[in-house]
Order: sequence, then structure tokens, then C-alpha cells
Amino acid sequence: MNIIYKSLSAFFIGVFIVLLIGVLLTSGVDRSPVQANDFYRDTMSRLEKLRPELNDGDIWLVGWSKVNATPKEGASLVGYKPRGQYEFVQDSSYVRALVIGNGESNVAVLSYELMIIHPYLSKLIQDAVLDEKIPVDHLYFTATHTHSGIGGYIPGLMGDFAFGGFDQKIVDFLKDQTLTSIKSALADQDTAYINYQISKTEGLVSNRFIAGDSVDPYVRQLIFQKHNGRRGIFLTYSAHATTLDRKFMGLSGDYPHYLMEDYESSIYEFAMYAAGTVGSHAPVAQGDSPEDTKSYANHIFDQSQENVIRLQPIKSKTLGFGQLKVSLREAQYRLSDNIRLNPALFKWVFGEVDPHFDALLIGNTLLISSSGEVSGVFMADWEEFAKQEGLNLIITAFNGTYIGYITPDQYYDRNHNEVRDMNWFGPGNGAYFDTLIRGLIDKPWR
Repeated sequence: MNIIYKSLSAFFIGVFIVLLIGVLLTSGVDRSPVQANDFYRDTMSRLEKLRPELNDGDIWLVGWSKVNATPKEGASLVGYKPRGQYEFVQDSSYVRALVIGNGESNVAVLSYELMIIHPYLSKLIQDAVLDEKIPVDHLYFTATHTHSGIGGYIPGLMGDFAFGGFDQKIVDFLKDQTLTSIKSALADQDTAYINYQISKTEGLVSNRFIAGDSVDPYVRQLIFQKHNGRRGIFLTYSAHATTLDRKFMGLSGDYPHYLMEDYESSIYEFAMYAAGTVGSHAPVAQGDSPEDTKSYANHIFDQSQENVIRLQPIKSKTLGFGQLKVSLREAQYRLSDNIRLNPALFKWVFGEVDPHFDALLIGNTLLISSSGEVSGVFMADWEEFAKQEGLNLIITAFNGTYIGYITPDQYYDRNHNEVRDMNWFGPGNGAYFDTLIRGLIDKPWR
């Protein structure tokens, strides 16, 4: 009997320990309505009080620069899963700066051939711009979202596990190259005309979440022509930069890199790509080799030139900027439908986030950059809403921090990685972000 008693005691103690660990490491998913929470009310209060900073000028001044940001000593690849250091350089990686001014203020748009922009990197750059008194009033961060770019710039446990570790030398190198690019773009500024253009593609992007669901198939562009004839272009697209094989071990900017090359080998001297509403959206490429990736970029380029549906000069010389800090519910990294990782443990693994929207007005064209990967399913309604306000709309992502995916709320309980693994602060964020973006569009921009 003693042996049986001891065995049962050991069993129940083991069960108790397992349950205790489960209680400490997990909790239930918070399904309370977003609108019933203090974080929602706090953000809505900030949105109501937000007044964009607007400057009216007489001219457009535009300058651009791209600076090689390929590490000399190599780095780990970031994207998919830990892959170690890249074995060769398929494409050099660049930092691009586009400085737009109107004689009253300057905004620097920055694009990186990286998967995301981490707060540690963006804060370092912002502080350096202030320290060196570089004459730009605001920074607008973007990235191409390549899944074959360098890592090493993301601190913390998650950076070590999935994002190529952390190397201060890489962060300092990216900062230095960014400052060089901004200064070069400022020195390059000249009077210019700006046009907004939108083109439609066919058969190049799909909804990877819900087969047959809506997609955002448009290439949105700002075209800059200086009075000396030099031309540059800023463009967005919604397909994820995931055309290369997951086991590919070369450093590459994926299709956005080749798309920029296509533009720069035609009538443009400079091209800058920013990931658009990439949530839910996959590229429809014919293969996963570098040659297939180049071919895919060629198709986007060709269709963007052939299928122009609107070309509009930007006549107003108003330059505006606004930033909205966004509060979120506690993190909900789900382990099952209704069980999440303890939010304190999530914070320990992933670190602090600084969610916000940046909004940049260029004449009658409003750019809004999100901290999360917003689903392209939302874009058509937002664009129509902006049109009613007399605005062209461009949505970008990766604005200096990262909060996972923002997807339609009706899909939250589907067994898909975009909502199970990567919708970190849901449920309810679809309607929440829809309200916030509409609120930003509705601000007194004009």
C-alpha cells in the first residue's frame, strides 16, 4: 500500500506542478469588446485631439539618395526561421532616402531592404538626426519587407531566436548609412513637379488567407520630376516579398529590389519601394528562384506602365505631418483558440512595442504608415473614403515598430498563422484600426 500511496502522491504532485506552470505561463484570451476597454478610449481621445502640422509653401523641393548598406563582414538572414549567416550576396542591400520639402519644412521618407524596422533602430536614427541637427522636421519609416534581408538589428530574446541575433555594429552601420543617405538627399534637393499615379495589375497577387477573397492589386506611385529633367519614383504594392525559396541562403531584397532596378533602368534615376497593405496578400510568381523573382518584378513593372488608370498632378504645395500613438490590449499570443501566452512572458520574449500611425500629406495625397501588417482587404473601402475627402491614399507599413497582423475580425478564429500566431493584440483590431485610419483620413488636412 505504501508503494501505491507514494506513486499516487508523486503523480498528483506532478500534475499540480504542470498545472501551476500552465497557470503561470498562460491565461485565457481576452474577448471583451474593444470599445469597452480603457486603451480604446485613450486612443480615441488622442485621435480626437490630434491636429496635423500643416505648412503651405510655394514650391516643391525634392532630393533623393541611395546608399549601400550591405554589411562588410556578413550577417544572419532574417525571415521564416533562423537560417544563419547568408552564404553569398545575391543583391546588395540599400538604404534609400527621399527628402520632400516646400520651402517651409522637410520630411525624410526612409526605406530599408529589411523585413521590419525595430524601435531600437528607429529611435537611434531619430536621436542621431536631432543630435546632428540635420534640417528635416519629420522622419517617415518604411521597409520592403524582404524575407531574405539582414538580421542582427533586433535586441532581446526574440531577436536572438528568430531575427538573426543582435549586433550593435550592424545597428550602428545602418544608422550611419541612413544619416549619409539623408544628407545626400538634402544636398540633392531641387525644385520639382509631383504627380500621383495608380496602376492596376492582373494575376500577380492573391489572398493567401482566404482563397478568392478580395485583394489590393494596385501599384500606387508618386512621380517626381525635377526642373532639370531628372526623375524619381516612390511606389507601393501589396504582395509579400516572399518569392524566394525559404531555404535560399543568399542576401536578397526579393522582388522589390528587382522592381526598383526595373524603374531605375528605364526613365527613372531613383526608385523607392515601400511595402503596402501586405497582410493576407501573397505574390503569384511562377517559381522561387532568383530568375523567377526577377521575372515577377518585370511583370509588375510592365503592368504598372501599361495599365495606368489615373495620373494626377499634385498642385497644392501643402506639406503636413501627424503621429497618432495607439494603445492596445495586453498581448494575446495564442496557443489555442482560447489560451494565450501570459502577456508578461510575451513582453519578456518580444520586448516593448511603440505602436503608432504616421501620416504624411503631400498636396492632396495622404500617406499613412502602420506599425502592423494591415490586410489589403480593407484598402478599397479606405481609398473610397479618402476620395470623398478629396484625397489620394497610400498605406505603408513598418514605421519603426512592429505589432503583427491586422486582419478582418470575422477571420480571427480561423486556424491560420496570420490570426493564430501573428495577430498579437486581437480580437477586434480589424474594426479598431478601421476606425483609426478613417479618423486619420478625416482630419483637417486641407
